[in-house]
Amino acid sequence: MFEDRTYDVILSAMMDMVSGGWDKREGSLIYSALAPAAAQLAQLYLSLDAAAERGFIDTAAGEDLDRKAAERGLTRYAATKSVRKGVFADPSGTVMDVETGERFSGGGLVYVITEKMETGVFKLTCETLGAVGNSYFGALLPLDYIPGLGAATLADVFISGKDAETDDALRARYLLSVSDQPFGGNIADYKDKVGALSGVGGVKATPAWNGGGTVKLTVLGSDLSVPSPELIAQVQDAIDPKERPGGGYGLAPIGHVVTVEAVSSVTVNVSASFTMAAGYVWADVSDAVRAAAAGYLGSLVRNWAEEETLTVRRSRIEQAVLSVPGVEDVQNGAINGTEANLSLGAYAIPVLGTVTAL
Repeated sequence: MFEDRTYDVILSAMMDMVSGGWDKREGSLIYSALAPAAAQLAQLYLSLDAAAERGFIDTAAGEDLDRKAAERGLTRYAATKSVRKGVFADPSGTVMDVETGERFSGGGLVYVITEKMETGVFKLTCETLGAVGNSYFGALLPLDYIPGLGAATLADVFISGKDAETDDALRARYLLSVSDQPFGGNIADYKDKVGALSGVGGVKATPAWNGGGTVKLTVLGSDLSVPSPELIAQVQDAIDPKERPGGGYGLAPIGHVVTVEAVSSVTVNVSASFTMAAGYVWADVSDAVRAAAAGYLGSLVRNWAEEETLTVRRSRIEQAVLSVPGVEDVQNGAINGTEANLSLGAYAIPVLGTVTAL
């Protein structure tokens, strides 16, 4: 905005305002008096330019973006904690109960027991905010001595922890709020309200799916996977409790009978003939090839809520795999045994199965 207000331009303009009868050469009295002022003015214009950039939705970031979003009543989605399944047993392998509030470490994180599900099975909440609490599976160590405890294991993810909303995601939500006004139980309103709930990574709202006044919400977990029954029940209670459907006791408007379902998954088995670079064998690249294919599928799932349907394209898988060091060529690629793209339903996401070298 003020790119043309450089030091040289400002100093030249100031010099031009001094009559020609004065000595204006570098080192002169006039030059020495005006040069520092020109430098300060140039710095001021830089600051003004930076301040102006902070005031627009397409260039604002961090706290500035939060304040812009607040103008439309939007708040950045905060990071949430992961809720996991823990199984506890005595030295003989028999399940045993432990006290609520006991803390355990695993994978460099601390998990605290918050709720009993059945004998020896409890819900644990990660003390660290964010998606980091979703990734560790395995043995837990108690932070305090627990008499009779033989083994503690961290298992399923009940509710995925998610990181704080990124600048890009908040900016996109701001722009969507301008073009697609959330109001009174319309599709945009449901997407906004459900998207803010802990553990939710995306949602599709289907109006009048079972007659007038009915709404179906299909939910994706914040870890881009099929959400657990516990999360679906939690979202159902928050939006429209089953005990009083359509009564307005949740976030849904009065008269809206809402059914919350989990997105379904379709297994994607990939096979192809791989040509290795000199010095490489399949075992050297298999893990990286699998990661590349999974990365492509993940990019599809991230956009699931905004797309009518997803299509897994064979060419895109091959393109991703060709980026793996050691893979020179890919031929005869197939998805689930056929050399064709895989089209999914509106409420399904792809999940990588096997990756086979022919």
